[in-house]
Amino acid sequence: MQTGKISSRKFKKKVLELVSSNNFEQDLDTLCKLPARKVINPLFSFLLSTDPKIKWATVTAFGAVVSNLADQDMESARVIMRRLMWQLNDESGGIGWGCPEAIGEIVACHEELAREYALVLISYIREDGNFLEHEPLQEGLLWGICRVAQVRPKLIRDAVPHLLSFLEARDATLRGLAAWALGLLGARDARSQMERLANDGDRIAIYRDRKIDIYQVKVLAKEALEKIGR
Repeated sequence: MQTGKISSRKFKKKVLELVSSNNFEQDLDTLCKLPARKVINPLFSFLLSTDPKIKWATVTAFGAVVSNLADQDMESARVIMRRLMWQLNDESGGIGWGCPEAIGEIVACHEELAREYALVLISYIREDGNFLEHEPLQEGLLWGICRVAQVRPKLIRDAVPHLLSFLEARDATLRGLAAWALGLLGARDARSQMERLANDGDRIAIYRDRKIDIYQVKVLAKEALEKIGR
């Protein structure tokens, strides 16, 4: 795709077509071949999509695009990370929808960025850090921690004590994501709380392995208990 003469509006429309494609796995490769600095602005806007398919494809795209950029120009990748972090700052005037998920996906995808930013991700769950108080942002944050825990559990291990309270959350999505994360991290301290969740029949939608599925909290808790070891 030639991008030099295309208008920003048409380029944004093209990026939207790629992230909303029914062949997203294939079109993700196409997206990664576009100029990363030009792709990023449309991706930021699509994080706000109310369509779960577009929102989560955008999160995945952030990981791939920024990881590729980091291999070529690490400082430019850091600029994007700082922009995501700024969106979560009260001073930004925004709310930061989708930003914790994007940070988590990027950290999962790129080793050097992971070493630099894994602790930043954890800071958003720490009450003595940059704690996110808004529940929808907490859901995104816990998902981001889960995503990192899938591939870099050692780097995110310090999140464990700060995840335990979410097993008691009123919000079922927070309970389910906390169970998933703690299972991935092999958190033995969570066993007794997890056993109580083994009867939790609430259903939640989770983006896992690049698809959205419905899970009962008790299924996630039982999976976690198997990983932790009874």
